[in-house]
Amino acid sequence: MERHEPDSFFGGIVKALGLVFGDIGTSPIYTLTVIFALTAPTRDNVFGILSLVFWTMTILVSGEYAWLAMSLGKKGQGGEIVLREILIKLLKQGRLLAFAGFLSFLGVSLLLGDGVITPAISILSAVEGVHLVPGLEDLSQSLLVLIAAAIALSLFYFQSHGTDRVAGIFGPIMVVYFGALLTSGLVSISAAPEIVGAINPMHAFIFLKSNGLSGFFVLSEVILCATGGEALYADMGHLGKKPIIRAWYFVFMALIINYLGQGAFLLQHPETKNLLFGMIRGQAPMLYIPFLILTIMATIIASQAIISGVFSIVYQGITTRLMPLMRVEYTSTHMQSQIYIPAVNWTLMVAVIMVMFIFRKSGNLAAAYGMAVTGSMTITAIMMMIVYAHTTKKWKVPIVVLIFLIDLAYLLSTFYKIPHGAYWSIILASIPFVTIMIWTKGQQALYFALRPLDLETFALSYNQIYAKGRIAGTALFFTREVNVIPPYLIHCIIRSNIIYERNILISIVRTDEPFGVECILLEGVAKGLDGFTVSAGYMEVIDIDALLQAHAIKGKVIFYGIEDIATRNPAWRVFSVIKRLTPNFVQFNKLPASKLQGVVTRVEM
Repeated sequence: MERHEPDSFFGGIVKALGLVFGDIGTSPIYTLTVIFALTAPTRDNVFGILSLVFWTMTILVSGEYAWLAMSLGKKGQGGEIVLREILIKLLKQGRLLAFAGFLSFLGVSLLLGDGVITPAISILSAVEGVHLVPGLEDLSQSLLVLIAAAIALSLFYFQSHGTDRVAGIFGPIMVVYFGALLTSGLVSISAAPEIVGAINPMHAFIFLKSNGLSGFFVLSEVILCATGGEALYADMGHLGKKPIIRAWYFVFMALIINYLGQGAFLLQHPETKNLLFGMIRGQAPMLYIPFLILTIMATIIASQAIISGVFSIVYQGITTRLMPLMRVEYTSTHMQSQIYIPAVNWTLMVAVIMVMFIFRKSGNLAAAYGMAVTGSMTITAIMMMIVYAHTTKKWKVPIVVLIFLIDLAYLLSTFYKIPHGAYWSIILASIPFVTIMIWTKGQQALYFALRPLDLETFALSYNQIYAKGRIAGTALFFTREVNVIPPYLIHCIIRSNIIYERNILISIVRTDEPFGVECILLEGVAKGLDGFTVSAGYMEVIDIDALLQAHAIKGKVIFYGIEDIATRNPAWRVFSVIKRLTPNFVQFNKLPASKLQGVVTRVEM
């Protein structure tokens, strides 16, 4: 995978707006509308909720992600898998590392589950703005759901073609979109400038104090303003830290001013149902349809960024052996974020459209939204606490503890949503979580069940067979490590006497760094036996065939192992099914099919 080229000052900001901020940028379409569907729009309530929105974005997005998390990158990469890799290096082993590993699995699963709900609520809420177009007020909700589903369908369909060509227009469209949010907010604030006072945190405290438990539950809707904040950290590898943080200053200002503007509009028009669209229509009826089209485009761009993010998370998961191998296609020659995973794409598409038809309205979907985001934020905070506690920046631990307590309060506030639809967050996240747990534990159990031989013991038998006679040419054998011999290789060479003039043990090791490829050819392991180790970063796309040719290795035949698992354990049966359905290691690395020879080994687990 190519690293990102440094962009110009404004070029980097524009690119970040298109690739990173779509999700959080589309939050004003539904956040206050959903909150005030449940809360009376009194002056105290409007000021209190706007204060909560301001401080939520300041503490959880600016503080937790832009300041703290983004200082914990590895070679410019971010995300929960990266945090896990940092912890592996810091802790080496022990219960704390196992706990951190479990948390990272849970955090990744929540983000993947969130990748279903976010495009559904964003697209649906934008399409619902059609109701305010004169003459289209009576359009049925079923038709709107169909329109939203058609947009989602076309978005997923075009993933296989790569978004490289159109990615260049994403940024400029989002610049116009954020500019429209900023302008409309300023116009609205100018009619009621006292609304700016809502940023005083006292309004938030008064609101929570006077509303008690119901005020606490409102936090589960307030958090919608910060959804997409985790993208600042997760997408860091696509653009680098500086452009994202610079763009965040502009985005933060545009969003806060728009939320304040919506609040000012609501005080003057308390009967308004759809706040953002109502405000725009009230300010400039002639510009309403262009703005509606702009918001639909912004939600498509936001959904695109989420889909690309899901592909990146899954790719990291595959290369760090957390997830099963899947077919990966590379749709760009120069943008590292442009990968396409067909299995993930179509599964995500079916899930997004299914969720749209189940919930039907963005207001209903808001009940399912928020739990995954707050769960992910809480997990990130816990992992950051452990990292900072084991580095020289221990002074940051109390700050992270405070952020963790705020995250936890938001997470607990979403629990009341479970019967109203938040159980979908749990269902959607449980699928990748169970897959990761079964896959990682299954891989370990399979490794022990295979009983590999050490190189020295294998070399004794190998030398005797090699002396008797061999086949002309070079054979390549894939192993996990050069000095650990898997059963299929023993079956091939020792039991079946398949031995070539030159035999090369190829091992691919993924390092805990995102990038970098290093090849080591170890000649003379035994007579006619060499080792070839490829060390590659977990975000690196490697062409094994090209690496072999660069070292003048031309294999006549390529052997690899296939495990036929026999088990009565239900978990290992699931593991066996996953293994059969997904491509094996050699297919994943796109080696010439004409040279491949799979050797089946029956394993009792």
